[in-house]
Amino acid sequence: MNRIQHIVLALALGSLALSPAVAQQDTVHYVGSTLSNVDYHHGQLRPAIGVHNIQVLHANRENPSKANGGGWTYNHAPNLAYWNNTFFLAYLSDPVGEHIPPSQSLLITSADGGDTWSEPDILFPPYPIPDGTTKEGVEGVAKDLTAVMHQRMSFFVSENDRLLSLGYYGLALDERDDPNDGKGVGRVVREIKKDGSFGPVYFIRYNSTWDPKKSEYPFFTKSKDKGFVKACKELLDSPLMMQQWVEEADRDDPLIPLKGEYKAFSFYHLPDDRVVGLWKHALTTISEDGGKTWLYRPTRAPQFVNSNAKIWGQRTSDGKYATVYNPSEFRWPLAISTSDDGLAYDHLWLVNGEITPMRYGGNYKSYGPQYVRGIVEGNGTPPDGNLWVTYSMNKEDMWVASIPVPVTATATEHPNEVFNQLPEGEELNQWNLFSPQLARTQIESHDGKRMLALHDQDRFDYGKAERVIPASKQLTADFTIIPAQNDQGSLQIEFLDAEGSAAIRLQFDPDGTFYTKAGYRQKGIMDYQPNQAYDIRVTLDTDQRLYTVYVNGKQETRQIFFAPIAAVERIAFRTGDRRYFPTADTPTDQMYDLPRAGEPIPEAVYFIESFQTQAGVAPDARAQAGGGK
Repeated sequence: MNRIQHIVLALALGSLALSPAVAQQDTVHYVGSTLSNVDYHHGQLRPAIGVHNIQVLHANRENPSKANGGGWTYNHAPNLAYWNNTFFLAYLSDPVGEHIPPSQSLLITSADGGDTWSEPDILFPPYPIPDGTTKEGVEGVAKDLTAVMHQRMSFFVSENDRLLSLGYYGLALDERDDPNDGKGVGRVVREIKKDGSFGPVYFIRYNSTWDPKKSEYPFFTKSKDKGFVKACKELLDSPLMMQQWVEEADRDDPLIPLKGEYKAFSFYHLPDDRVVGLWKHALTTISEDGGKTWLYRPTRAPQFVNSNAKIWGQRTSDGKYATVYNPSEFRWPLAISTSDDGLAYDHLWLVNGEITPMRYGGNYKSYGPQYVRGIVEGNGTPPDGNLWVTYSMNKEDMWVASIPVPVTATATEHPNEVFNQLPEGEELNQWNLFSPQLARTQIESHDGKRMLALHDQDRFDYGKAERVIPASKQLTADFTIIPAQNDQGSLQIEFLDAEGSAAIRLQFDPDGTFYTKAGYRQKGIMDYQPNQAYDIRVTLDTDQRLYTVYVNGKQETRQIFFAPIAAVERIAFRTGDRRYFPTADTPTDQMYDLPRAGEPIPEAVYFIESFQTQAGVAPDARAQAGGGK
């Protein structure tokens, strides 16, 4: 969609209001009072506890390899499925920018519960457009042109347990042309088999403007595999599956139940078997017949805030419901709202409040974690019971997020965690992680013990581990940290309130000094050495705005907060400086690359052996209070 179309659609949607007839119908709506603040990447939202954000593809143009999709830096529109005990993530990829060919779809998988992911394999390769091809309403003639991938749906699991993967070949004669205008080539399908191999590529639906005789692939009915053909026909007979095709399909395609400018369809079933439909701009309506017809024209869900990025809705493993989306007119933050009945949503909590610097500029690239998509009904259920979603960051890198169910944002107990003593695989269940490929944040062995490790060799990004704790006006926090070096890297420890405002910051700096932030300045606490364990205790009082830092049992400093907060609810460990770019006033289109965008920096590693908090100031800390540097 070009900019003018975006503006016209946004104005039209913005003017929509519920008619009296619609107002009497059940509809998705937001009854909570929390709104996001776009001046902060995290929107000042409380984090949903235990969310793990993991980067699964890191674009790198300077050092192309199979692992980074051959160095192509426009990566977007991921879809997710779980089948055969494996996660499948498909996404489209272009060399530099959106709608600029060549273009292809790739697949990455995880067979260990989402911990590690494969290198990408090509699902649908670049597709040649015959020279001389034209497009009604668009100037230009195709010459040495390939198609543009565009898909809202990537997977379908049939009743005979066949996993189909799908993609759409659109036609864009220039960088502003719209490839999903119903005037492209058509939709392709192939089977993903249980041994990981792919079946042949077939067309499953042509656009009426395309001459099938010019097609590079046969129609699916030509397959000799009767089970594959049956699975394709089953897909074509499903109204809810077909509704996902509306953007790319012919505008009068009889397979599409609800026609119109409705984008990025997601859906879920209510207990009475009605279907809730959701589209971009938080448009919504309800179907009583499995998606064949809809009760009213899709209308903005009352009090939902969502612009032109996707909104995802589903029933969760506890029988409740969730929507995941960007609750702003921008593509940040990424948040989750929950509902008991699938209609009235009453919470808004943070999933990801980070924006990685966009390393590579390109056509129609937008800042932020966006185009979120979960697992479509029928496409598998992960055994952990978590809500899994995938999204792109800046239309550049691929990410997944695992959200524990039931979803909550309030801690009821203080942690007392020695990671090596916790059940293996469960050490970080209550921790929120932001883990890029070059700044991994994970449990690993160090000196024969399991510890929380924060790596960082990312020139632009950082890793972060954050623990939500009960709201505390007086607090004692104890943690043991082992820095693996003292001449590079940085580890910042922040004490924050519910909205993410920090009052205290401690920092292991690359000059070998352990600092605290004292207003504008850094105040040195002590020198530190590599590979030595530092038992750190912080006691604080938010009313007095005072805190004391002890290291290895010795009081080292007593300071005032650098910013006031009412209570501490989160403690974060981060391998880099806070960032504030982009803002709501940053120009939309970044057409420049960051310098040395594909080069890592020397790796720094920090190990956290234990972490405990308790309400109040511990007695032994009071006994030592008084003195200090």
